[in-house]
Amino acid sequence: MTSTTSVVAKNLYKVFGRRPADAVRKLQDGASRTDLAASETAAVIDASFDVKKGEIFVVMGLSGSGKSTLIRMLNGLVEPTSGSVTIAGEPITDVPASALRRVRQQHISMVFQHFALFPHRTVLDNAAYGLEVQGVAKAERLARAAKIVKIVGLDGWADKFPSQLSGGMQQRVGLARALATETDILLMDEAFSALDPLIRREMQEQLLELQAELGKTIIFITHDLNEAMFLGDRIAVMRDGKIVQIGTPEDILTDPANDYVAQFVQDVDRARVLTAASVMEPARSVVPLSAGPRGALRVMRDLQAGAAFVLGRDRTLLGVVRDSHVMRQVKSNATDLTPIINQEHASVSPDAALVDLFELAVESPLPIAVVDDKRRLLGVIPRVTLLAALGNVPTNTAPMDVIEPVSVIPDSELDIALAEGDLAAASGTGARL
Repeated sequence: MTSTTSVVAKNLYKVFGRRPADAVRKLQDGASRTDLAASETAAVIDASFDVKKGEIFVVMGLSGSGKSTLIRMLNGLVEPTSGSVTIAGEPITDVPASALRRVRQQHISMVFQHFALFPHRTVLDNAAYGLEVQGVAKAERLARAAKIVKIVGLDGWADKFPSQLSGGMQQRVGLARALATETDILLMDEAFSALDPLIRREMQEQLLELQAELGKTIIFITHDLNEAMFLGDRIAVMRDGKIVQIGTPEDILTDPANDYVAQFVQDVDRARVLTAASVMEPARSVVPLSAGPRGALRVMRDLQAGAAFVLGRDRTLLGVVRDSHVMRQVKSNATDLTPIINQEHASVSPDAALVDLFELAVESPLPIAVVDDKRRLLGVIPRVTLLAALGNVPTNTAPMDVIEPVSVIPDSELDIALAEGDLAAASGTGARL
């Protein structure tokens, strides 16, 4: 395990039944779940992965896929039939119970689906329970718990009992209890699945806010692909006890490993998952500031483009020049592009979600520029590319960014189609930018 890795699982198997070791040998020899005896159930089959420090690693699968059994092997609640688990550099398989308890107390907290709160304890006492188990003095544990209760948005509710709270508030208490122990690894088993959709989304957003502040290592179990895509830095997809693919949300969405994963992702809201970096194209219609009007005009002529991006040193984006303005500069024998550069051209960071690009795409007749934190031009997103990405339609655009619209339909109709989300109409028109 490296210093940047928190959890390592190697070749994990869990078989319930009379002869689990024999069942594992059969599975290792190529047998499937259905080949095992009726008295043996393979919950997890040869699962291997690692989780980096500060990462949200989501394990996703339908009921019966083995995901809940898997997460319980990561904290020793379920002992693997075969394989190993290492937490923060320390093994938790085949170790004495005392060593397992120490690793749990120092490194692992868990948030359950059904809250698991003590009904006779207040919010504050529930949040402090893990610290009480650790033997922390009462004054200190209540002070630490009070701080976390406030962080999770329950300020003013510390003296209430679980029966006085909504479902979402009860789950916040469960989250506070896990965070109060200050362990570095957080296991969350279907933590939000019992909540109403609006409250669930609110909890997802709060988890990301807390993660940005606290930097925990989180392993999150869910059967909801949209939740997995929203929360996960990486996702492991499980089916019939096996991990069939591990990748980033974009990997899972754009390059599914098999038909099973492809069917899973077909209804995902691509606009919220894909980023500018995943769909941008190389910018070809570019000129250095030093090229002057004649150089800019030559580039636009060769590429048959109506505009060009102007770059300074280190590919810093200075703005855009249009062919008509450049022509006037040439006719007047001017040698500087600076006076005609439009500096207000739309630009976004590479990690911008596509859902945030709709308005920019509608308002701008030019491709959206993708720039890094130093405003270096990384690529461009023509409108047709944005539409094709949202509709999962392959594009056959030219290998250059044609900035002046060349369409078989009027721009106004393309704008309307984009604004109304009519992907089929807009991306099937043959229009390109």
